[in-house]
Amino acid sequence: MTIERIEPSLARPAGDGDRWGNVFALWRENVELLLAAITLVALLIGWIGGSLTGALPDWAVTIAALVAFAAGGYSGLMGAIEQAKEGKLDIDFLMIAAALGAALIGEWEEGALLLFLFTLSGALEEFAMDRTRKAIEALAHLRPDVALVRRGGAEMTVAVDDLVLGDIVLVRPGDRLPVDGMVVKGETTIDQSPITGESVPVHKIVGDEVFAGTINGGGALDIEVTKSAADSTLSKIIKLVAEARQDATPTQQFIDRFSQPYTYAVIIATLLAIVIPWLWVDEPFRQTLYRAMTLLVVASPCALIISTPASVLSAIAAGARGGVLFKGGAYLEKVAAVSIIAFDKTGTLTHGKPVVTNVHPLTGYTRQQLLQIAASAELPSEHHIGRAIVETARAEGIELETPDQFYAVMGHGIQAGFDRTDEHGEGYTETIYIGNDRLFMSEQMDLSPAIRQIGDALKRQGKTAMLVVRRSTAGDTLGTTRDWEVVGYLAVADTVRPEAKAAVEDLHHLGVKQIVMLTGDNNDVAQAIANEVGIDEVYGELLPEHKVEVMRELVQKGKTAMVGDGVNDAPALATAHVGIAMGAGGTDVALETADVVLMSSDLSKLPFMMQLGRKAARIVRQNVIFSVGVILTLVVLTIFVPMFVEGFVMPLPLGVVGHEGSTLIVVLNGLRMLALRPEHA
Repeated sequence: MTIERIEPSLARPAGDGDRWGNVFALWRENVELLLAAITLVALLIGWIGGSLTGALPDWAVTIAALVAFAAGGYSGLMGAIEQAKEGKLDIDFLMIAAALGAALIGEWEEGALLLFLFTLSGALEEFAMDRTRKAIEALAHLRPDVALVRRGGAEMTVAVDDLVLGDIVLVRPGDRLPVDGMVVKGETTIDQSPITGESVPVHKIVGDEVFAGTINGGGALDIEVTKSAADSTLSKIIKLVAEARQDATPTQQFIDRFSQPYTYAVIIATLLAIVIPWLWVDEPFRQTLYRAMTLLVVASPCALIISTPASVLSAIAAGARGGVLFKGGAYLEKVAAVSIIAFDKTGTLTHGKPVVTNVHPLTGYTRQQLLQIAASAELPSEHHIGRAIVETARAEGIELETPDQFYAVMGHGIQAGFDRTDEHGEGYTETIYIGNDRLFMSEQMDLSPAIRQIGDALKRQGKTAMLVVRRSTAGDTLGTTRDWEVVGYLAVADTVRPEAKAAVEDLHHLGVKQIVMLTGDNNDVAQAIANEVGIDEVYGELLPEHKVEVMRELVQKGKTAMVGDGVNDAPALATAHVGIAMGAGGTDVALETADVVLMSSDLSKLPFMMQLGRKAARIVRQNVIFSVGVILTLVVLTIFVPMFVEGFVMPLPLGVVGHEGSTLIVVLNGLRMLALRPEHA
């Protein structure tokens, strides 16, 4: 059931004030939810004031009934009219007919309740559609609308969509890149996590490829445009998300196919229940109409339609209370059938933030001395690795010293100078070097094989290894230089979430057959994390389109879920049967694209999610079988038993009791979901 969206052109003009614009926007986005609320309030007023207590006069009860039917029937009526224009009748029509039939035989409360629940389900559908639209909009906002271009020796601002291949785009420090291209001038580090998922910024020099939507570091760049805006990696992500969402509606397609024959069958059966006795059976027409209306009421799939929302809403409430947010009932059923789970690495299995993992002092230095020297040298640094070292030292209560000189050696490390005075009162400079092998090769420092082995071992573990070296240079009066002195190694890595290993083990115990990891990081880092957590299979060095290719292969093998947090995960999340986003650290796009959100970014909620989905699927199955059984029983009692038992007439109150009783039972059965709690809560 859907409602025709109110077009923006019908909104009040901007000049009427933001307040009224906001009110109108709120109404437009929540119209079905508001209609459902109005229906419920009117139903309760009329029922309590009329049938239950008799406190209200008949005219007030009639007004309440009319309000309930008008508000509750609006969405269904609009949907039925749209289908009728195409020559079709669907469940929208059947719900309206059943509600009117109930009112015609004096049971308006039942009709209003049916319309309330039907309108509420439409509100949930509209909410999901709106979230998908906002997800695609959020992706588009990652790319700047304009770019600074050098053409004919002059600099000018040009719309990104107007850029042509070969244009030279100028990118300042801290800017978000507007295009995919190649660096032709400059050197910097770029945060590529929105596109590739890499956990640390990547050093870029002339000749390297860069992507639209990524964030420049501290260096200025000249970039040659190699792809049009429409063909950029970011644009591909947007397209992949849109296409995947369009294809992910098999349940809705099944409902649409089912609604047509069922609607026609009930309508035909009701008409036959009127025509046949009228033509061939000598009975009062009122009795014939009474039986036909009873058939229309008992045959309406109220319990069947409520059976799923009752279970789903309870499961969603239980999940939200336990830290798991489902965006729709269909995903509960899909979660129950999941046999393959794919994880993103950065920000999902790991924290997404580098920390110091190893402090390895050498040549007589202590751990505290190594941290004091390194953190003091890194104190002015704005690099994420430098900040991690400083945070570690401060956490251990180490007092730091601000360097007198500081230089960042792009892609290699840092160099910091401290002005000192020796015992003779002579001044000299103590220089601290922190960096990778390339830094010390450029300084022509010969490291011993034993020292290099330490660094190599750390790198094999998937960590960023940095050597800390001291060098003291005497003043001009002495004219001497002291030798290099190795202080020790520091290693930085993106650490695994503490609950990740246990969560993976629990998923295996729950019957998940295959757990894989997809990441933009290099294979050594990816494999090290996989070994630590217990992942079955690893796919490393993947761009977003490659992740989608892998996901498409996985979904062919079985029901597949994807767990991620970044923009780069959005296409894979949408391609999977179930997309699961990490809430606290996840981007807006991943959250909006995903079908399930772990609100606390706690991986231990994944096993709870699986248990919730499986129990919900069992309860939905029970409710469907029971409600169909009740409908068939009531139909038999209404139509077929009178054929063989003379004088038997199915009492309408009994039909209502059976119909409403089955509805109550399936609702109560669904409410059992509320008792489910996470094991680790």
